[in-house]
Amino acid sequence: MISQELIKQWAIEQGVQEKQWSDHLVKSRKLSQNIFQYLMAHGIVSEQVVLEFISAQEELPIVNLKSIRFDDEILKKIPKRVIEQYRVFPVGVLGKLMTLATSNPFDLQVVDDVRNVTDCEVVIVLASPKQIKEFIDEKYSESTNQLKEFVAADDEGIEYVKGGDEGQVLQSKSSSDEAPVVRMINLILDQALKLRASDIHFEPFEKDFRVRYRIDGALRSSFSHAKDMYGAIVARVKIMSQLNITEKRVPQDGRFGMVFGKDRRIDFRVSILPTYFGEKVVMRILDKGGLKGSLADIGLSSKPTEALSKAIAVPYGMVLVTGPTGSGKSTTLYSMLNTLNTPDRNLMTIEDPVEYQVEGITQTQAKPEVGLTFASGLRSLLRQSPDIVLVGEIRDKETADIAVKAALTGHLVFSTLHTNSAAGAMTRLIDMGVEPFLIASSVIAVAAQRLIRKICPHCKKSTEITEDVYRRLHLKPEEWVGVKAYKGDGCEKCNGTGYWGRMAVIEVLAMNPELQGLVIQRKSSDVVHATAVRYGMETLFQNALGYFRSGQTTLDEVLRIATAE
Repeated sequence: MISQELIKQWAIEQGVQEKQWSDHLVKSRKLSQNIFQYLMAHGIVSEQVVLEFISAQEELPIVNLKSIRFDDEILKKIPKRVIEQYRVFPVGVLGKLMTLATSNPFDLQVVDDVRNVTDCEVVIVLASPKQIKEFIDEKYSESTNQLKEFVAADDEGIEYVKGGDEGQVLQSKSSSDEAPVVRMINLILDQALKLRASDIHFEPFEKDFRVRYRIDGALRSSFSHAKDMYGAIVARVKIMSQLNITEKRVPQDGRFGMVFGKDRRIDFRVSILPTYFGEKVVMRILDKGGLKGSLADIGLSSKPTEALSKAIAVPYGMVLVTGPTGSGKSTTLYSMLNTLNTPDRNLMTIEDPVEYQVEGITQTQAKPEVGLTFASGLRSLLRQSPDIVLVGEIRDKETADIAVKAALTGHLVFSTLHTNSAAGAMTRLIDMGVEPFLIASSVIAVAAQRLIRKICPHCKKSTEITEDVYRRLHLKPEEWVGVKAYKGDGCEKCNGTGYWGRMAVIEVLAMNPELQGLVIQRKSSDVVHATAVRYGMETLFQNALGYFRSGQTTLDEVLRIATAE
């Protein structure tokens, strides 16, 4: 057992106030928690730091549960009540030896109880309490159990109805006379929507396959199953997506729509990739109901909203949105289009793919295999007398040149680039071969964007801003007097993650004469960025910090998407 004096000395080194130490001890005892549980639960010291200290003192390994593939059979060896009572999770079984993950290795009663109910010797490893709660909630959730009961059923007599019209919309239903694989896929899609997933992953391995959902940007496991029915699942997805079910050697992309409930239309964009153990399937969920209206409706903070609104009010020029895949660029672009979508304007797009169909806008799907690229499509669009043009992405010099010239000849052009910052868009275009003076003359503004997770409102609670937080964020404590920090404790609503939903963090670089001069001089992105900040640009970090200050997100999320300045 670690001595109290050593624990106190360590805690003070982590930023805990010495005068508050006794108070923390009293409160932890009232809550029937040891001091480590209390420090983690209240965000006073991060889970990882606590686990590393315990690991060093007790010589116990730390495991990342998200990196382990679980055999659901192991869960059958321990009653659910034991797992939930002690907040432990079985990692593996080898003969009569069970490895048990816990965040509290000092509770010796759990070892005795698990040994009695399993007849196994127990080896303890350390794991994050948040991860343990998340896995318990996932494995014992009602929808997951329904899927497990289904996949355990007899899968004989699977039939398929081949064919179908182009663009067919399927009705989601669950009836006893459906083929098992059809019912299984419907259950998976239903569960994904209930969990607010953005993507579904079907992943084949040597002996089984796994289904995972991407929720609020992070992948979470749903279930694993023997591989015997995986081929049928992939074939069914191909039929739904109008793809070639006999072709397994090359990647395929498709799309299908389903109606859930009475009138909820959901589109699924499908990507199939041959891998060593079979074809991996990834579905992107496109919920038209989730597409916001105008720029004012997507929840940006006031400063970037004002900057973007001012940029798109200009009659011609180019506005770029940058960021990694899945950072919400499409939502921002569509909201800009919706803001300007009036009967007196001709709005046209060339996209790959067309993610959402918007009434009043002419949208074209790029098809490089038949010669309809972004560049050739943009040329054709410009002959259609457009006022506003959206190009899905500027990927090469040809597309960049046409977009820039369109912006200089009376068109308002929107597009995306893959850069890490707003200032980086300038150097990216120069690297493509676009002349700096053309960039300076055509670009009105560049928005760099990320998505940050919001604290779950159902389990949100206040926590302390420690010295460690001030140090990591380079903050002055005197400027944060009276400000409270918050965290999500993890609950059934958020599946133990402490987060619910995401919001956009954005920086908007608005061009001005000095910035134009720097671009013409081919100055580095760091110089352009620093100058934009001097002119009042709110950076990604500052924007994210505003959400932390207002209690909408956590320190970990701020540091995940932006570097402290």
